Amino acid sequence: MDIKRSGSRPSTRPEQYFTGTVRLDPIVEAPEPARVRALAVTFEPGARTDWHTHPLGQTLIVTAGSGLAQVWGEPIRVIRPGDVVWFPPGEKHWHGASAITAMTHIAIQESLNGSTAEWFGPVTDLQYSAGTAED
Repeated sequence: MDIKRSGSRPSTRPEQYFTGTVRLDPIVEAPEPARVRALAVTFEPGARTDWHTHPLGQTLIVTAGSGLAQVWGEPIRVIRPGDVVWFPPGEKHWHGASAITAMTHIAIQESLNGSTAEWFGPVTDLQYSAGTAED
């Protein structure tokens, strides 16, 4: 058994694959042969991920604020606390906060051959601004 005490692992601020201010807090980092990884991710208003995919899919559980998520070629969707979002393996997408409200979600994904994501570049301001309407 391995107990991770609350507050014992530092938050990090990613330097790549995100636009704006984002904080990552580890929840689950299971050692191999387990593959599951989970993080609490907090996006300040306007912050977002780059376009990306996950080899084995990803589940988001929105816990606070108001956010946006989009699959390549589809409309931007508003996500709120209590929403659970599933991105199937290989589905190109992004997610982040709304323009005026921060958003926190738990991100759960599995690694395949040591990787949990493939990254494709930033979501442009023009692409992001298309998501200002509520759904």
